[in-house]
Amino acid sequence: MMHMTFYWGKSATILFDGWRTSTWLGYLLSLVALLLAAAFYQYLEALRVRVKLIAEGSAKPASSIPPPASSDPRTPLLAPAFAGRWPPRVAVAAMFGVNSGLGYLLMLSIMSFNGGVFIAVVVGLALGYLAFRSSDGEDLVVVDNPCACA
Repeated sequence: MMHMTFYWGKSATILFDGWRTSTWLGYLLSLVALLLAAAFYQYLEALRVRVKLIAEGSAKPASSIPPPASSDPRTPLLAPAFAGRWPPRVAVAAMFGVNSGLGYLLMLSIMSFNGGVFIAVVVGLALGYLAFRSSDGEDLVVVDNPCACA
């Protein structure tokens, strides 16, 4: 039976039917695994921000790229924006995709509605932030989108 409200206890199904806990040891190991996954999520986000800053620093300045001739219909619209920066942009996009996937898996694990799972993920995110993202202000520098859902 799937719970629709928060509950406490060692019996939980996390993400898929094969990840069921029925003993206290299995439950605690699952909570540790979720805590580490949440901390790893913060590490990946910090790494992605650093790679993005390095990629932006090594990219050509926008002033060196000639503006497109708007009168010529054959001029590609996106060529100046992507000129010479494909490998770093692809790496940052791939890292964003992996990080988004991990974030959604953490969200789905919280949707098991087990109180211990919720606490483990939140504490893991907080510890990961403390360890990997709070010492430098890079996350304040790079703001892709001010929307909280991004």
